[in-house]
Amino acid sequence: MRKEKEKVYIYTRVSTTMQIDGYSLDAQKARMKAFADFNNYEIVGEYEDAGKSGKSIEGRMQFSQMMEDIKSGKDGVSFVLVFKLSRFGRNAADVLSTLQIMQDFGVNLICVEDGIDSSKDAGKLMISVLSAVAEIERENIRVQTMEGRIQKAREGRWNGGFAPYGYRLVDGSLEINEEEAEAIRVIFEQYTTTDTGANGISKYLENHGIRKIQRQNGKNPLFDAHLVRLILKNPVYCGKIAYGRRRTEKVHGTRNDYRLVAQDNYLLVDGLHEGLVSEEVWQAAQIKLLAQAKKYEHINRGQNERTHLLTGIVKCPICGAGMYANKSIKYKKDGTKYKDFFYYACKHRTMTRGHKCDYKKQINEELLDDAVAEVIIKLVSNPKFAAMMQEKINMKVDTAAIDQEIVNYEKQLRQSYSIKSKLMEEIDGLDPDDRHYIKRKADLDGRLYKMYDRIEEIESQLITARAKKQAIEAEKLTGDNIYKVLIYFEKLYAVMNEVERRQLIEALISEIQIYEERQPNGQWLKSIKFKLPIIEQDMNLSLDNNEQVETVVLLQRENS
Repeated sequence: MRKEKEKVYIYTRVSTTMQIDGYSLDAQKARMKAFADFNNYEIVGEYEDAGKSGKSIEGRMQFSQMMEDIKSGKDGVSFVLVFKLSRFGRNAADVLSTLQIMQDFGVNLICVEDGIDSSKDAGKLMISVLSAVAEIERENIRVQTMEGRIQKAREGRWNGGFAPYGYRLVDGSLEINEEEAEAIRVIFEQYTTTDTGANGISKYLENHGIRKIQRQNGKNPLFDAHLVRLILKNPVYCGKIAYGRRRTEKVHGTRNDYRLVAQDNYLLVDGLHEGLVSEEVWQAAQIKLLAQAKKYEHINRGQNERTHLLTGIVKCPICGAGMYANKSIKYKKDGTKYKDFFYYACKHRTMTRGHKCDYKKQINEELLDDAVAEVIIKLVSNPKFAAMMQEKINMKVDTAAIDQEIVNYEKQLRQSYSIKSKLMEEIDGLDPDDRHYIKRKADLDGRLYKMYDRIEEIESQLITARAKKQAIEAEKLTGDNIYKVLIYFEKLYAVMNEVERRQLIEALISEIQIYEERQPNGQWLKSIKFKLPIIEQDMNLSLDNNEQVETVVLLQRENS
């Protein structure tokens, strides 16, 4: 039985100004047709862009049409043949993204002259090389952009973005905004002429009614300590323009995670704008900032640090913010120290971050930690609990429904692309001399636009469905590990160190609620909300405190 020929498209392109390597469009076609004959391929479509640049896919109408035909699957092709990779495109990012789309629809690329076949291992290697080329290309663009910004900085001009607080942008130049400038001058004056630090200045501004004027790039109406420090460090306020104070660096061990890193050496020139403080005042602020940073520098950090079990997990009953652990140090009259007292308190009880909360209670850390551990131990010691957990571990994750949903979306997407292609063919086939031409074209255009909307909608639904399946499978793996730990919780908790206990609690519990006032039975604990469906429904659990007074705590599951 004779083997059916594989179907292919051929694509040709010559640039605007020259015929690359002396090969005209006809020469390219002849070379690719010979290749197709030799490999027993059937050419079912030819596409050419004459006089089109390869720097971008945009504007190459035939290329775009070829991609639409691939997506619709109308010819069932396996390959696209091009003379050389440069004929397919010169922008590496475009080449890679387009190739990925083709492969999503089961179509690969063959570059006849270069010997590249993306379906082969060597072709895959070439794709990796192209990825590196794309990275270099992006870096070159970044460097060119950076050079332009450096030049603007050298000229003392603002480099773009929002104007710093205290200034407004007028035709690209910084001009003082007197309404905002008052706060900046107060910050520098207080910092350089008093012993007040950034936290103190934040409180000072609040107490004196100096609030941040709302802008589109900020929501907090208060000057928090972090913002105060940023203002104090910014040389723009003494009439300077800086460039390169922070540099974006890739986070080691990641692919796409970056962070801003402060730089010691950066470009600093006199700006064209007027400063809000003198250079002497700004320098005095820098000296104090360095001195305070040295004062609070941690020496041998970690040796005597205590890990707090519920920090951030227990919530303030008034404002809902996380409560954080603190240490109270008190001395006797003879100068000896009392035993350190650790407690949880609302992080906004003092306005250190531009927020205020009136809840001033200090919750004994040991008392609350023990109550939470006791609740979980009571829960897992229930005879039915271990069996229930084992049942959850053995339960198979059912993705049949979401699998069917994905199949349906894929089918709808293929059908929609096919309909779209047919509509485009109908539009192209209309007779301009037909007296109903305008109405028929308008009708077909309307249907085509609706089909574009439909395709976009289905693609979005398909992405969501695939993500949902991944989440279901990932949650099953995470859940199994937690359930296994819970079965042996009491034994494990007894031998765990503070750090391990904290990690376990973080994995188990999303939040803990406490009462505003300590209850008559001595307890603060009101409810515990678990991250996983450890319990089937909300339930009450009784426990005893040291005085054998029964306490009832509500256990909840986090709504998924």
